[in-house]
Amino acid sequence: MNEKILVNKDHPCLKIDQNQLKKVTNCLGQTLLLEKRTLKAYFELKERLASKRIEIDLASGYRTFEEQQKIREEFQEQYGLDYVEKYVARAGESEHHTGLCFDVFLRVEGKDLLENEDLLAKEREPLWQEIKKNLSSCGLILRYPKEKERLTGYAYEPWHYRYVGKSTAQRMEKEHLCLEEYDQKYHRSGILLVNKPQGLTSREVVNHISSVFDTKKVGHTGTLDPLATGVLVVTVNQATKVSDLLMSATKEYLAEVVVGKRTDTLDIEGKVLEEGSSLLDQEKLKEAFRIFPREYNQEVPLYSAKKVKGKKLYQYAREGKEVEIPRQHVILYELELLEIKESSFRFRALVSKGTYIRSLIRDLGTACQSLFTMSALTRTKQGNFTLDQCYSLEEITVDTPLLKIGEALSLKEAEIKKEDQERLLNGHPMKNTYGVVDKVVFLCKGQEIAIYQREGEELKSYKKLNSI
Repeated sequence: MNEKILVNKDHPCLKIDQNQLKKVTNCLGQTLLLEKRTLKAYFELKERLASKRIEIDLASGYRTFEEQQKIREEFQEQYGLDYVEKYVARAGESEHHTGLCFDVFLRVEGKDLLENEDLLAKEREPLWQEIKKNLSSCGLILRYPKEKERLTGYAYEPWHYRYVGKSTAQRMEKEHLCLEEYDQKYHRSGILLVNKPQGLTSREVVNHISSVFDTKKVGHTGTLDPLATGVLVVTVNQATKVSDLLMSATKEYLAEVVVGKRTDTLDIEGKVLEEGSSLLDQEKLKEAFRIFPREYNQEVPLYSAKKVKGKKLYQYAREGKEVEIPRQHVILYELELLEIKESSFRFRALVSKGTYIRSLIRDLGTACQSLFTMSALTRTKQGNFTLDQCYSLEEITVDTPLLKIGEALSLKEAEIKKEDQERLLNGHPMKNTYGVVDKVVFLCKGQEIAIYQREGEELKSYKKLNSI
């Protein structure tokens, strides 16, 4: 369960996996269900408050759609429609469907305060304020705070708490955000083009962006070594589901090479294994570029993330264990010598996915009967994404624009028709009344929901991106 999922009138909840719920019994003998992390957060809050002589207990937790409808009908009969609209969500629109929220009641002087009127009495407000001070440290938020009624759609409920995780709860507290504001600001999906700086791993770049957007759902579509710079295509939130579609067939690089050294990593940051003449035979180099095969089976670098028997090659290398190094078919679409110096040179290469430039440089050295080592590398292009489209890490904030999935994949977009929404929600095929030739990104109120693919006269589910 995504602990930051937004549920309200505009974002109905899908039914959740019951295995994520855990039973708990309150002091009234009622058995309630809560998502496991939420229950842990509740007990942490309860313990903190007990040390301050404030007693709380669970009033409600997870509810099915049917239970929510029944509660709504009972409250309407007892209190009237106005009360229900103010305090009770419709079935499918309630936070309680997630299992991530709960209501509490107070125990004051041995008396259980169960009615809203008692809980909202003026003399209770200091208690609620003290409770509120302890929420974020437990990973909880006040779901319906004061002065946010226009945004949340519901009146102030000091007893209704929601689990979002500690870092998110603390961020929301610091920025004074309700969940609707947080969702709009942080929970965006799309593709971010990054100019990776030298000295960082691709994973470190992903971790930085993960922190900026406050989400664990961040990935990339093509590793760059710490020495390398340039285009790193990063996926955020729902866009991580289309990473395979963004693994472009072609990548362009600018590389710099020094002559006279061979290292274990095939770049200048590695351990020197062999040294030779640093004088470059320029004629041999030009000839090598002219006749070098444009397709061949390339030996993968030992220091790489390529897996052999479920283990990354660099792990074998660091452990000093022997391993058969794999080869993979690569294509050099373009190979251009740009600059030649006495003991170094620069070149540009447009290559197929899976090509290692370090290995290409080693193989060029073999062709020239010399030792070549990569000294610098910049990825200037990945598919249609270019370096001038990229942001530096310093430029990236939570407000940085993201490419929409459809835009990044150059796919047709279509707003889903009301009569097709249920089929889309369940991933069922539908008639191609949208004029789709290959693939389409379906939108619901402008939000990217799913990718469907044409098969004959039907459209069939290809990727689910979000829920309606």
